[in-house]
This record gives sequence, C-alpha cells and structure tokens, in this order.
Amino acid sequence: MNAPTIKRNTLLTLSLLLLPTLAHAHVGIGESNGFLHGMGHPLNGIDHICAMVAVGLWASQMGGRSLWLVPLTFLLVMSTGGLLGMSGVTLPFVEQGIIASVLTLGVFIAAAIRLPLVASVALVGLFALCHGHAHGAEMPASVSGLQFAMGFVLATTIFHTLGIGLGVAMQKQGRPMVVRFAGLAIIYCGACL
Repeated sequence: MNAPTIKRNTLLTLSLLLLPTLAHAHVGIGESNGFLHGMGHPLNGIDHICAMVAVGLWASQMGGRSLWLVPLTFLLVMSTGGLLGMSGVTLPFVEQGIIASVLTLGVFIAAAIRLPLVASVALVGLFALCHGHAHGAEMPASVSGLQFAMGFVLATTIFHTLGIGLGVAMQKQGRPMVVRFAGLAIIYCGACL
C-alpha cells in the first residue's frame, strides 16, 4: 500500500471508532443498542485499546502464519471469555491478566521477541480470555448479549487491524524501530495502570 492509501484507511478507521461515542450523545436516552454499546466498551479503557493494538503489532513483527493466527486466536478466545462473563462465571485474576497482557505484549514488541507459534497463540489466548471475560461481565443487563458481543468483537478486530497495518507499513518502509517505540509506549501505559 502507498502512503495516501494508508493515511486514508487510518482516517476512515479512526472515524468509525467515533461512531459509538456519537451514538451516546443524546441526553436522557438509555442504552437501547447492544451492538453500539459493545463496540464502545473497549474504548472505555486504555488497557483494552493498548492490548488489542499490541496483538496486531506483535503479529506483524512475527509475520508468517502469526500475522493472522495470533489475532484470530485472540478474537475466538475473547468471545469465549465474553460468554463466560455474560453467564456470571467468575475467573480469578482477570484485571491482573489484563494489565499483564499490556505489559507483556509491550515488552515483546519493544524487544522484537518472537516466540514459537504455539507459545504465541497460547499466551495471546490467555490474555484474550481475561479481556473477553471483562467485556462480558460488564455487559449491561438491558442489552442483547449477541449484539453486545458482536460489537466488542468488531471493535477488537478494528484495533487488531490498526496494529497489523501500522506494523506492516513500517516494515515495508524499513522503519521497524517505529513499531518497537510503539511497544515502549504500550509498556508505559501498562505501567500507569
């Protein structure tokens, strides 16, 4: 992709991310759309945003099958965690797992650590379980669970795609250090949590 295409796609994606915020701008109207609420939920915490972008960045650094298998694993296991959370099943150390995901992925990106595919998928799956459980457990009772899940899966997909896009673009431009610096920024956010 050329630079204007990347800029256009990034601008379009960022614009789409504002839609949930605009949908909640009407004063006095309660939650009526589970999809929009689910899509907006990951935007409520920098921990979720950092982890989701980090999955895409790390997958782009590893390349090969990791480029699609690591984010896909995150989405599938996160959905399972979301179902557990919606069902009232408790998991220990969910919040600690979320913070650990941000810090660990940030370190892996900053240090350009490449694990074997099985280990990468297992680690990302563990982190995804925590993120999904948090999303599901915090779902308002007044919205559709399926629509809510579809919303947070779409938001996660967008953030993964942003991470992958940035990572691939920087590699093609011969600037892998930009991705590593993004890892440092993710570590900083994790430390602030």
